[in-house]
Amino acid sequence: MMDNKPFETPVVVELGHVGKYRQIRSTQEAAECLMTVWPLNRGPRHRDALDTCLKVLEGYRSTADARRALIEAANESEVLVPEDRLPDAKLH
Repeated sequence: MMDNKPFETPVVVELGHVGKYRQIRSTQEAAECLMTVWPLNRGPRHRDALDTCLKVLEGYRSTADARRALIEAANESEVLVPEDRLPDAKLH
């Protein structure tokens, strides 16, 4: 079984509906999110993040690399939720 490579600190994104936050806690979860529920406004950072996540899961990169790439993709797609905007009760 493949290790899901947990992040030191989760990344929070807002997907689908305004105020619907999703906490991404691992590289595997990030890869699944990037492949299945990511918004259509994808750019080169999305592709880079997915590639990085897959390389991490294969053991070639670090989880810190995956987390950083996910944050860049989330910024590019305008779905990253800044830490100062995080209401604890709304995390999924």
